[in-house]
Amino acid sequence: MDRLDHLEHLDKHLVDELAQVARETVRDELREQSRKQRRTAMLYAASGALALYAGAALALALGLALALGLPDWASALITAAVLAVAAYVLRGAAHPSRPHPSAPHRVIGGDAPAAPPSGLGVPYPPMPKEPPEAPHHRA
Repeated sequence: MDRLDHLEHLDKHLVDELAQVARETVRDELREQSRKQRRTAMLYAASGALALYAGAALALALGLALALGLPDWASALITAAVLAVAAYVLRGAAHPSRPHPSAPHRVIGGDAPAAPPSGLGVPYPPMPKEPPEAPHHRA
C-alpha cells in the first residue's frame, strides 16, 4: 500500500505542477494580448484626436473664407450650419432607419441555407416542420 500512496502523491504533485504551468502560460498570453490591444487603442485615440483637430482647422478655414465676403457673424453661422448638416448625415449613416439589405435575416417557416455561413460546406441539419412534443415522464 505504501507504494500506491507514493504514486498517488506523485500524481497529485504532477497535476498541481501542470496546473501551475497552464496558469502561467495563460496569464502570459493574456498579458501579451492586452498589451497589443492597449497599443491599438492608443493609436485609435491618437487618430481620433488628430481627426478632431483636422475638422476644426477645416471649419476655421471655411469660416475665414466666408468672412472675406460676408460679415463675421454670418460666416460663423453658415459654418455652424454646415457642421450641423454634416453631423446629421453622419448620424444617419451610423443608425440607418431601414435594415441593410445584406444583413442576415432569420427565416421563419422557410428552409435553412444549404451550407452554413462559415463556408466549410457542412450543411445544417434539416429543420422539423412542427415543434417537437414535450417529453412524457412517468410518475
